[in-house]
Amino acid sequence: MYRANICIFGYGNHGKFIARGLSDEDFNITIVESDKEFYKNAKNDGFSNVYLLDVTNDEDIKKLTLTDDTQLVCVMDDEHLNVFLTLSLRSLYPDIYILSISDSINVTKKLKMAGANKVIDLYEVSANKIYNILDRPVATGLLEEFVLNKKGITFKEMVIPKGSFLHGKMVDEIDFSSFGILLVGMIDEEMGHSFVFITAGIEHKLDSGDTMVCIGYADKLKEFEKLITQTDIN
Repeated sequence: MYRANICIFGYGNHGKFIARGLSDEDFNITIVESDKEFYKNAKNDGFSNVYLLDVTNDEDIKKLTLTDDTQLVCVMDDEHLNVFLTLSLRSLYPDIYILSISDSINVTKKLKMAGANKVIDLYEVSANKIYNILDRPVATGLLEEFVLNKKGITFKEMVIPKGSFLHGKMVDEIDFSSFGILLVGMIDEEMGHSFVFITAGIEHKLDSGDTMVCIGYADKLKEFEKLITQTDIN
């Protein structure tokens, strides 16, 4: 069975939770740190592929021998270092997939200009979470469990197939929490394959071919993925 290769740069505030979550999903994880304390934490948490190196030094990064099928996740705690690292990685690996984390609009713009394929804006994620606290407490409960790293909670991408009962429906028409899951966002084909967070005030139509990003217990996600192949659930 193929196991995707993920290289995570940073094992600080965000990196450690991302690494643990991906490890539970059986990915091949490599962790790179420039901070000795974070490096030790990663080793103590049981990760075997951990490197301590200067991420501002291209020659050190080249020692990792990253292949084009490796996905890079940039989550250094220092936002300026994260932007510099993203820029360096894009220069060294023009065809590799890079995902970066941002905590401000300005940093998001810089990361996109630096060459990140996808930027997760924590500011936007927080807005989505606040909306759910006010409007969907059941769904927020799932989100809280994931943030607290409870066993069994994970993310899953699923493509809406042709003929699915979801095709043509508005997001607000579907009570995802009744299936025990939460819709976090969409990769919308009509919007140029861009990722859209599901937040307050967005009226979004679901279409076959769109990719939904959902969160929930692994068994519930699998059940829902099977369910969306049906033409009608009534």
